[in-house]
Amino acid sequence: MTDSDASSPSPFPGGVIACRAYRDGLRVSEVPIDGIPAALGNPGWFLWIGLYEPSEELLRTVQDALGLHDLAVEDAHAAHQRTKLDTYDDSLFLVLRTVRLEGEPRRLEFGETHIFVSKRYLVSVRHGSLQNHLGVRARCEAVPTQLARGSGFVLHALMDFIVDQYFPVVEVLEKELLSLEEEIFAGRFSSEITSRLYRLMRDLVSVRRAVSPLTDVSSHLARVDCPVIPAETRPYFQDVNDHVLRINELIDTVHQLSATALNAHLALASVSQNEDTKRLAAWAAILAVPTMIAGLYGMNFENIPELHWRLGYPVAMVFMSVVCALLYRGFKKSGWL
Repeated sequence: MTDSDASSPSPFPGGVIACRAYRDGLRVSEVPIDGIPAALGNPGWFLWIGLYEPSEELLRTVQDALGLHDLAVEDAHAAHQRTKLDTYDDSLFLVLRTVRLEGEPRRLEFGETHIFVSKRYLVSVRHGSLQNHLGVRARCEAVPTQLARGSGFVLHALMDFIVDQYFPVVEVLEKELLSLEEEIFAGRFSSEITSRLYRLMRDLVSVRRAVSPLTDVSSHLARVDCPVIPAETRPYFQDVNDHVLRINELIDTVHQLSATALNAHLALASVSQNEDTKRLAAWAAILAVPTMIAGLYGMNFENIPELHWRLGYPVAMVFMSVVCALLYRGFKKSGWL
């Protein structure tokens, strides 16, 4: 969230978290939405407006006051956009994806932050959890020397906060992979492990889809000459770009290890099934001997000489036992039993 206290009652219309004016890094005053044009008339003032899932009417009001581009406003209202950076004359429009883990079992919760930024204002439009940007505004206000740099510094603060939220998510997914690896190599083979590995890989792909476009966005802001981003602020975006690259590397590593773990799980499960098959085949071969002999002498033929032999039964039992013992020894020695 872009504000220090989202739980306190808001004096603004629904959807407005905060609308504040700053000068030289210090808060000047709260500004009502209909007072935005007047506030922009004050030289040296910078407006930071935070909106949460605003109505179309509220967005149009802000658009008329700041001259926002129609296409950008349409995207901000509709949401469900991919991470991107668009340039409109003297302003920028960014879409950033937020993510966190919620519930038990844990599931990924994605949100969006749409940012309109120019030299005189920054408008953040958030869709998703209220807690995603908690404290960003308070931290910026705590360093007025940095906040005096205006919208460029605030944009960096927002991007840095959003990007840093990916690290704990990826770490949790990595721990889940380690737990699965322990179960796999402990010889626990079940469809549940396969399902958990699939869900893990699917979550990693979802996170990567949100993070990957940030590489180009942060790199562009760090290297391309842009009037909205002062030259002294660009190194901060390079730091964000470094974080994004690290996250992408972590995601790729965990995804590759997850694929390897899935292959290992399937291979070990196949080996285990082969071992079971060999054991069953060995016992079937051992039991085939007494079954054959008992079946042979169980036939209803009158002329079977051994049927009238006095020692026929004990000899048959000893013969079956000896052959079964020899077969068992042979299979045991070969590793089939």
